[in-house]
Amino acid sequence: MLLAKIVGTVVATRKDPRLVSNKLLVARPIDPGGKADGNDLVAVDTVDAGVGETVLIVSGSSARMASGMKDCPVDAAIVGIIDAIEVSD
Repeated sequence: MLLAKIVGTVVATRKDPRLVSNKLLVARPIDPGGKADGNDLVAVDTVDAGVGETVLIVSGSSARMASGMKDCPVDAAIVGIIDAIEVSD
């Protein structure tokens, strides 16, 4: 699982028919402190997230198990919107 901040959207006029009704978002992985931590990625939105929100992303075979993604050609899916992160030392 990854923590990420949504930084943009992807508009695709043509895509796999199994993805037609799904929103694609650009996500920037972050560390628990909120600093960028890796390369941006495109993820399928399953929770109606928006730009600026912090989200939880699953990838690989776990992404295909997200709600409504069974047998879809996805490698990353947004499965949660994060309200707060607490890290104790």
